[in-house]
Amino acid sequence: MTRLSDAVRDRLAGTGGEPTTGQVAAALRAEERLLGDREVLTLADELRAEFVGAGPLEPLLRSPDVTDVLVNGPDEIWVDTGSGLVRTSLSFPDEQSVRRLAQRLTAAAGRRLDDASPYADARLPGGVRLHAVLPPVAATGTCLSLRLPRRRAFTLDELVAARTVPPEGAELLAALIRSHAAFLITGGTGSGKTTLLSCVLSLVDPGERLVLVEDSAELRPSHPHVVRLESRPPNMEGAGGVTLNDLVRQALRMRPDRLVVGECRGSEVVVLLQALNTGHEGGCGTLHANTAADVPARLEALACAAGLSREAVHSQLAAALDIVVHLVRDPGGGHRRVAEICLLRRGPDGLVGVVPAVSFTASGEIHFGSGAQALTTRLGARLPDRLDLAGRGGLRDHPNAREGAT
Repeated sequence: MTRLSDAVRDRLAGTGGEPTTGQVAAALRAEERLLGDREVLTLADELRAEFVGAGPLEPLLRSPDVTDVLVNGPDEIWVDTGSGLVRTSLSFPDEQSVRRLAQRLTAAAGRRLDDASPYADARLPGGVRLHAVLPPVAATGTCLSLRLPRRRAFTLDELVAARTVPPEGAELLAALIRSHAAFLITGGTGSGKTTLLSCVLSLVDPGERLVLVEDSAELRPSHPHVVRLESRPPNMEGAGGVTLNDLVRQALRMRPDRLVVGECRGSEVVVLLQALNTGHEGGCGTLHANTAADVPARLEALACAAGLSREAVHSQLAAALDIVVHLVRDPGGGHRRVAEICLLRRGPDGLVGVVPAVSFTASGEIHFGSGAQALTTRLGARLPDRLDLAGRGGLRDHPNAREGAT
């Protein structure tokens, strides 16, 4: 197969552009005249997937259930369909096949991948997020990580049905959007932060303008007025790069009703905090954090690295952000779910801390923390009576509700 593939590739090299299935079939017949029509068509599909598609990974990328495809060398391909990683029976012919695919996909995204630049992070046409590492940096062979975007945003009802959001949490998230509170969705890698943010942004009033700033365009809210800005890496000469920091500054001039930063992970945090302190209500974003309690420290580290003093960071943070929604991924099956909704509050020492308000266990229990009353105050009368955390009944009468620190 490898020899045939190389021969067909040589025949197609002079055609220019992406080869069609017909061109691949014609090149196959020129090499193997004894093949029947069915064999030719089957081989033509496989070879075209290798030349312009994703080779053996093509069926996985077409599956609507797959969220991640991970290649750890030619003989080890894993997928995640939302219930944890599962090893597949698929494989590549050899290491060179994986390397060629990684280099071709990276080149299609306008990036470079070779011995001088042995790793690359890019977004492919169609929205697939690609990360590739070549040997010897990847000791076991070329590694590929492909994150597939969802074709549409989940609805809140769908996330409730999937047990990602408890019914009571769905009510709180809807009230959070209506209240125009500024918030962050936090969690570890693969915990579902982007999925949840797309979902809740779909609840924003259709009359509002959303300006999304992302390193890789992954947010897909179902909303009629969305403007997307995407960062751009520098070219091979080191010129032409556009950072998230640049884009946040531009977004502020585009009359956003909601400024959304897909992932806060650098100096753009400073600009976002400044923006949320100048009348841009309802701003939001995602942030990597192991726990909700780690969020102030993560923001402090990012903002201090960008030049702010610790005191300035906490002053900006206290006035800019209100609420943290934290997601976790349970061990074992890898179920993703909302675990906590917390408040950000400044303490007597001037530092911002996290105050637990409501938490949800994997078994469905609801716990109230010391911030439950303040959460009601921040979200106001917009909460339904049965979800009133201030003591008028409602959730306190829920059969799974328990009062106390979370």
